[in-house]
Amino acid sequence: MLQLSLPQAMANADTVMASAELPASPDRVIAALITGEVERWWGSADTYRMTGWNADLRVDGGWNVTVQTADGRRLPASGKFLEIEMPRRIVQTRRYDWDHPALGRKETTVAYLLEAIGDGTRLTICHGGFAGFPDAAAEHAEGWARVLGWLQEYFG
Repeated sequence: MLQLSLPQAMANADTVMASAELPASPDRVIAALITGEVERWWGSADTYRMTGWNADLRVDGGWNVTVQTADGRRLPASGKFLEIEMPRRIVQTRRYDWDHPALGRKETTVAYLLEAIGDGTRLTICHGGFAGFPDAAAEHAEGWARVLGWLQEYFG
């Protein structure tokens, strides 16, 4: 039986690293991250929810989603897939299509790395591109820890 530890996240001047152990196979975890399944678990009533997920799952294929905040705002985000090695690794760009208070519309890169461990998966997220935006890096580290907690709950 996989003993789950709390998700961990940290940031330096350019990159956010986050990790969690999940009680699901790499295939199940990757599907939860890059398909419409995102809408079932990513968010909470008191923060925000992901809605309208759409993805063309191929290298150079685009993705987009709308972040619906607890106060009703609808904030679009999008990007494209740079690398796909199912179910081990996905790399994608990410950009807010609105003026994020700490990051603006700067494009960043998110890598999802999945490793089978026992009867589960270790998911590591490397989110880079924050050079010159230290407040955004710190905010995203907190955000990834929260998101990985939601993902643990979803699979738990």
